[in-house]
Amino acid sequence: MANGISITDQLDAHAWSNEETAAYEAAIEAVNGAVGAYSAVIAAEEAKALPRESVIEAARATQKRLAREREGLRSSDREQIAAARRHYAALARKVMAGLA
Repeated sequence: MANGISITDQLDAHAWSNEETAAYEAAIEAVNGAVGAYSAVIAAEEAKALPRESVIEAARATQKRLAREREGLRSSDREQIAAARRHYAALARKVMAGLA
């Protein structure tokens, strides 16, 4: 807050439709699902008698990258949101399948 003015005063107004809101939330949840899948990778590796630190570190690094990518989602970009929903949901399924 500079000079007593909230940064939100500087944001442009955006009217969200119900569909845009649902799609954006679904994209966020898809990223969260992928982050969770990597949490499962970490937990599975840590449960091993001889856990490989390289696997754990790689999974944590991926989680951080996914969090940054989640921050880059723009609710007003329908194509980005649709692509994110597909990509991250598929990534979570792939990661979880690798644990089976």
